[in-house]
Amino acid sequence: MNRTLIRENAFKLIYSLEIQKAENIEDQIQLYIESNEIQNEDAKKYIKEVTQGIEKEHETIKELIQKNLKSNWKIERISKVDLSILKLAIYEIKYTDIPYKVAINEAVELAKKYGEDNSKTFVNGILASIVKEIEEI
Repeated sequence: MNRTLIRENAFKLIYSLEIQKAENIEDQIQLYIESNEIQNEDAKKYIKEVTQGIEKEHETIKELIQKNLKSNWKIERISKVDLSILKLAIYEIKYTDIPYKVAINEAVELAKKYGEDNSKTFVNGILASIVKEIEEI
């Protein structure tokens, strides 16, 4: 299983958690891995790490998204697909050693595949703005 496919699986889990508002994330991670028959240890580790990390850093990630939206936009207006993609990419950019260009490129590819027509532009714009902000710190 390559990194792109692993990331796509992580996105699908994050999206399902966004829809369900599940209480026990650990159970949901395990259920997702089992029901999708994910055997690859690297995939299991990555999926657990990013899902738990996004949950742990939820407020920081949410603030970064909100700060980089246009002034008349609220985070609640973002589609669940785009929001899930943004959460995953921001986590990768801010909390892992994945190069930001890779994280943004992969996020845009997910947006093309799962999002609406304008998702790729929206996701790219928000992430570029966040990277610029992070680099200034």
